[in-house]
Amino acid sequence: MMYQTDGTPAVRLSDATLGDLPEGVSTLVYDRKKLSPGIVHIGLGNFHRAHQAWYLHRLMQQGLAFDWAIIGAGVRPSDAAMRKRLLQQDCLTTLVELDPDSASVEVIGSMIDFVEVHPENAPLIAVMSNPRIRIVSLTVTEGGYYQSEAGGLDVDHPDIAHDIANPERPVTAFGAMIAAYRARREAGYPPFTGQSCDNLQNNGDVLRRTVVDLARLTDPDLAQWIDQAARFPNAMVDCIVPATGDAELSSVRELGILDAAPVTHENYREWVIEDQFGAGRPPWERAGATITDDVHAHESMKIRILNAGHQVLANAGEMRGIKTITDCMADPLMRAFFHKVQTREILPYVEAVDGTTPQDYLALVEKRFANPKIRDTTRRVAFDGSSRHPGFVLPILRDALASGGPVEGLALVEALWARMCAGVREDGTVIDPNDPHWDQLNKAAIRAKSRPSAWLEMHQIYGNLSDHTRFPDAFSRWLNLIWSDGTHAALKAYSA
Repeated sequence: MMYQTDGTPAVRLSDATLGDLPEGVSTLVYDRKKLSPGIVHIGLGNFHRAHQAWYLHRLMQQGLAFDWAIIGAGVRPSDAAMRKRLLQQDCLTTLVELDPDSASVEVIGSMIDFVEVHPENAPLIAVMSNPRIRIVSLTVTEGGYYQSEAGGLDVDHPDIAHDIANPERPVTAFGAMIAAYRARREAGYPPFTGQSCDNLQNNGDVLRRTVVDLARLTDPDLAQWIDQAARFPNAMVDCIVPATGDAELSSVRELGILDAAPVTHENYREWVIEDQFGAGRPPWERAGATITDDVHAHESMKIRILNAGHQVLANAGEMRGIKTITDCMADPLMRAFFHKVQTREILPYVEAVDGTTPQDYLALVEKRFANPKIRDTTRRVAFDGSSRHPGFVLPILRDALASGGPVEGLALVEALWARMCAGVREDGTVIDPNDPHWDQLNKAAIRAKSRPSAWLEMHQIYGNLSDHTRFPDAFSRWLNLIWSDGTHAALKAYSA
């Protein structure tokens, strides 16, 4: 038996123990036996449970959306471990909201099952083929959509090549969706809506393109049916959700709950959704989401200021051995660097949204990043830079180059990423692989130590940016300075 710090036994989370949870924990007011599935969510991690699953839980607390419960799913072997953890506690999750001055705890129950994880996705295809499922949503990371450098489908990727050769035995989420669309069309059922919940500009359009392009390679008629009949709404999602480690597990236990997969998150959420659903949807707006016909401005502001801002801090923080984003913001030099890059080189390419100016949103982001309760590690934020830099930072750089604006800070951000990918911090400690393409990045970073242009020759990331001499010249100066004098010197030189 596990105990709280005062010696009181902690309650193992389950349907049967909901009435035994400690005082102060907000719990369900609805009967989960009355829930039926309407959504399959692929890629069920912390962000989904703190965001989409929370919004749905709020609706259920109001007596709404009982026929929209979530069935979790995954297509990676590691998802099997999450499935086991959640099923052993009836798919309940403890959410701990970390306000700078307080914390609140609630248990949510909008998820009711988790599909068996299978290498060829037969159980997932069967569930998505059921007409009760009207939305299939995804959080598969920004780099999980198999996009080529040109923005189309990367047909050379081994996973995509497998699904093209074996459409009945797909290994990707998108191949599984196509197989389910095929089964639904053959049975006379309407298509489900595909809803991306990833941090991608025009994420619904990206999801549509991946699914339709893949389907077209094996069944053009099915691809046309999907393209014409299915809906893929764009959306902007926002909530800072750190990874769960031993500290989070321990803190929840000390609150009196034994949860194998708790989630901590900041005291802020936003979800802006394009109202494009082909088979109905929960009334998300009743839980605080914004339903609109124009998501682009919202997502552009968030992705450019918050997500690109994360990359501004994370690589420099890793090089200097700063553990968290909060600690980065507490460092005067790091905060000055962040603020200057934002105000000089990012905000000029962000439009105001619904009365919120870019300056107002930056002030909000700086406050959120500085929240001392959110221990969001620089390592987590720096993960998958090969997707995050092309998705978040480089579009701003292209706009700055096109308009003749300054690019010194953005070039420094890229130089810091290149230096980090060399794999050793300035104190000599090793940076463990932190990207799906780490080997390639590491080799390029080591070559770039003596020849900085070697980094920019990764055309799948930088495209033709080297054609604009202002950027490669600035990048080379900064990378040479970082290698010779260190990150602190480079940040100080820029921030002066």
